[in-house]
Amino acid sequence: MSLNEYLIPVVVVACLVVGYVIRVTPILQPARESIPLIVGILGAILGGVIQGFTVEAIIMGAVSGLASTGLNQVFRKTLNLKEGASK
Repeated sequence: MSLNEYLIPVVVVACLVVGYVIRVTPILQPARESIPLIVGILGAILGGVIQGFTVEAIIMGAVSGLASTGLNQVFRKTLNLKEGASK
């Protein structure tokens, strides 16, 4: 099995958006260090909701949630965005 078989695109996008909102919202700044944990748990929950609560669906959701963190970093490095920049 390849990694692509474990990714759920809807979960990746949803977690990417949630992570971005946490990062740019001033009141949520204390949770900024916990973004990977938050999107991992959110991904596991969404994976279970979308595909049924099986161990495989929960793992697929968690992997998708964590992949959104990596995807965010790829965007930031590609676009040369600074850590404090909101865009």
